[in-house]
Amino acid sequence: MTLQVLVVEDDREIRTLLQSSLAAEGFEVRTAVSVSEASALLRHAQPDIVLLDLGLPDGDGADLVRDIRRHHNLPVLVVSARHQEAEKVKLLDAGADDFLTKPFSVGELLARIRVSLRHRGTTVDPSTRVHEHAGLRIDLDARRVTVDGDAVHLTPTEYNLLARLARHPGKVVTHRQLLSDVWGPEFTEHTHYLRLYMGQLRAKIERDPAEPRHLLTETGVGYRLAAG
Repeated sequence: MTLQVLVVEDDREIRTLLQSSLAAEGFEVRTAVSVSEASALLRHAQPDIVLLDLGLPDGDGADLVRDIRRHHNLPVLVVSARHQEAEKVKLLDAGADDFLTKPFSVGELLARIRVSLRHRGTTVDPSTRVHEHAGLRIDLDARRVTVDGDAVHLTPTEYNLLARLARHPGKVVTHRQLLSDVWGPEFTEHTHYLRLYMGQLRAKIERDPAEPRHLLTETGVGYRLAAG
């Protein structure tokens, strides 16, 4: 079962980072940029968890927390730059399940999500997920990539793209799906992004980028990561 996350965040850069990082970890992600948009989404579908920023253009996220508590039984994880203890207490009293202060690591965010879901009876398996094939090793929990034992430095976007493929090695992921999961649904026609980043990834992990053994092209369809 794919778990759905609603990300309520008006900062485009942070929203895209959260969306791509969570999608790479296997979550289905929907986004909203305001209290009104989030409320509209919640009227038509119930996600498994809400990640909520506080400073939204049409109101304070605390109001949305109270509204969610009146109508829904789902975990709310507040993600905010506000760090005052009184602010955190107010949000927790309003019904938030947890409060994560920016900046934060993706690993901590995922751990907080697992805890919040577990408290509501939904278990997310955090077991180690490692892909190994012909010298390439991808540890999705450690967010570490090595080639022949040497660490490979990847940008966040490069890593998210590789991680998305590594979740289902051997299976083709379409251009549109990769663009939606890594960059966001508004980028599904920007196939040049894929060509650029796939070239960068191959230069870093393939012994011969012109003859790739790991990142394989399915012409006109998408890409797949060779299975171990």
